[in-house]
Amino acid sequence: MRITILGCGTSTGVPRLPNDWGTCDPENPKNRRSRASILVEHGETTLLVDCGPDMRTQLLAADVQHLDGVLITHDHADHTHGIDDLRGYYMERKSEIPVYAPAEALKRLRHRFDYIFKSRHGYPSICSGHEITGLVTIGDITAIPFWQEHGPIYSLGFRFGDIAYSTDVNAFPPESFEVLAGVKVWIVDALRHRPHRTHSHLEKTLGWIEQIKPDRAILTHLSNDMDYAQLRNALPDGVEPAYDGLVLDIV
Repeated sequence: MRITILGCGTSTGVPRLPNDWGTCDPENPKNRRSRASILVEHGETTLLVDCGPDMRTQLLAADVQHLDGVLITHDHADHTHGIDDLRGYYMERKSEIPVYAPAEALKRLRHRFDYIFKSRHGYPSICSGHEITGLVTIGDITAIPFWQEHGPIYSLGFRFGDIAYSTDVNAFPPESFEVLAGVKVWIVDALRHRPHRTHSHLEKTLGWIEQIKPDRAILTHLSNDMDYAQLRNALPDGVEPAYDGLVLDIV
């Protein structure tokens, strides 16, 4: 299985407009971060997790020729507002792209982007919406969803075999830790150094990592005060910051 981290930035990306790098070194390309998303490839199947406003440039950079489906963690803008650009893959495959999301997120997406999910004015729908109620199997890939607290709402994390993805989280219900048990690679939210009301901060995330004990932990959804080189040098063994374009091949 191959995981590509298409984007590892917070909701504003790094740099934040107008050109705010915070404490990140602008000379290090690993500090330039687009909105959080990953690509999952296994066998003949290619699956996208989240479709934020940077999706088009992310998928062009990764040379993604085909998509079999999209998983949505939650419906915040930085994770869904690139959905219109899926039309290119609709034209390539000549059929609707299945989009899987939690019930409330799917309801809001259908309202916000109604033309995406239903034909009107002679234009076809480009996506079919599917509520996530349990395991999601798309081709050769099976995703195990688990709930995450994200401030006042819930997001979904996903486990793919021995890999788990947990963006946009500040707490886990006990049953989600059960799903995470035994993962070898964990891509997990660590927004910044200071506590935040909807995202985990570095100290909290390191505590989770100590509890789950993956072989490798990769920090994502990073803000502009999380300089790549400084983090890399300060983190314990087995923990590293993500960067856009990082590829993980898991046997």
